[in-house]
Amino acid sequence: MNRGYKFRIYPDAEQRGIFAKTFGCVRFVYNRMLSDKLEKKKSVTPAQYKEKFEWLREVDSLALCNAQMNLKRAFENRRKNPKHFGKPRFKSKKSNQSYSTNNQKGTVRIEDGKIRLPKVGLVKIKLHRQIIGTIKTVTITKTPSDKYYVSILTEYENQVLPIVPKKFVGLDYSMVELFVSSEGERADYPKYYRRAQKRLRRVQKKFSRSKKFGSNREKIRVVLSRVYEKVTNRRKDFLHKLSTRLVNENDAISIEDLDLKAMAKHKCGGRFSFGKSISDNGWGIFTRMLEYKLKWQGKSLAKVDKWYPSSQLCSKCDYQNTDTKNLSVREWTCPKCGAKHDRDVNAATNIKNEGARIICA
Repeated sequence: MNRGYKFRIYPDAEQRGIFAKTFGCVRFVYNRMLSDKLEKKKSVTPAQYKEKFEWLREVDSLALCNAQMNLKRAFENRRKNPKHFGKPRFKSKKSNQSYSTNNQKGTVRIEDGKIRLPKVGLVKIKLHRQIIGTIKTVTITKTPSDKYYVSILTEYENQVLPIVPKKFVGLDYSMVELFVSSEGERADYPKYYRRAQKRLRRVQKKFSRSKKFGSNREKIRVVLSRVYEKVTNRRKDFLHKLSTRLVNENDAISIEDLDLKAMAKHKCGGRFSFGKSISDNGWGIFTRMLEYKLKWQGKSLAKVDKWYPSSQLCSKCDYQNTDTKNLSVREWTCPKCGAKHDRDVNAATNIKNEGARIICA
C-alpha cells in the first residue's frame, strides 16, 4: 500500500537556485514534447533533447523523465475519458512550480533532520510526523507565496484486515453546513473563504492598482497568495480533524455520489449559482479524506447513487413523499406511519441504510 506525506522544507539560496533551474527545465521539456506531439513530429526522449540543449544536463535526469511520463498520462486520460479530461495544456511559469524524482538505492533519504535530494544535497525539513515505509518518489513544490514543500510517497506492507462493519453512519450533503449525519450531528462548517473575503477584496484592489512590473507589485502578490493559502490551510485543518474523528468513531460511512461540478453551475432562480458555497466547504476534499482514512483501518465507504430519493423516503416505512422535492420543506410528517422527520436527518438515515445494504450485499 502507498502512503503520502507532505513536509515544509527550507532550502538555502544556492538550493533555491537549483530548484528554480529544475522547475524551468521540467517545464521546458514538457512544453517541448507537447508541442512536438501536437505538430505530429517524431517523438523523442528527454535524453535526446540534451544533445541540443546542454543546460538540461545540469538538473536531475529523473525529473525530466517524470515530465515525459506526466505528459503521456495526460494523453491517456484524455483518450479514456474525454468528457472529464481536457486537452493537455502548456505549463506556465505563473502556476505552481514543481517537479518529481524517484528514489534509486537511497538517492532520496532522511538524514539528521534533513532530506537528501539528487543534485541538491541535504535540505532542512520540518518532520512533524514519522514516515512509514520505503520512500518511492518525492515531489518538490514552490507555492505562489514563495514557500517550498516536499511530498513523499512511500510503500509499505498493509497488515490491516477488513473490519466487519457494525456501526454505520450516513452523511447528507449540506451546502451551508457541509453535512448532516444520521445521528443528527451538523458539521457547522466555518465558511473560511467567505470570512476572508473582506481582506481578499482589500488586497486584490491594491494588487490591481499596482504598477505592472513595479517594485511593489511582487510584494503585494505574495501577500495575496498568503491570504488564499491561509484559507486553504484552515479548511484542510478543519476537514482533517473532522474526517479523522468520524473514521475513528464508525466502522462504515455512507455518502451520496454527487456531481459537484454540475451542482456548482446550477443557478438559483436563474440568477445566482451555488459555485461559491460548494467550493468553499470542500466536500470533494472531505470525501477523499474519508476514503483513504477508512482504507487505512480496513473500514468501508459506501457511495449511494445521486438519484437515490433519500429526501423523499420515510426512513421508518419507506413511503415516498414527492412533496419534499420542494427544498423549502424542512420538516414533514409521514402520511402512512405518522413519523415526524427533519428533512436532513431523515435523508442521512436513508443514506446510512442504503449504504449498509450496499456494503453487506
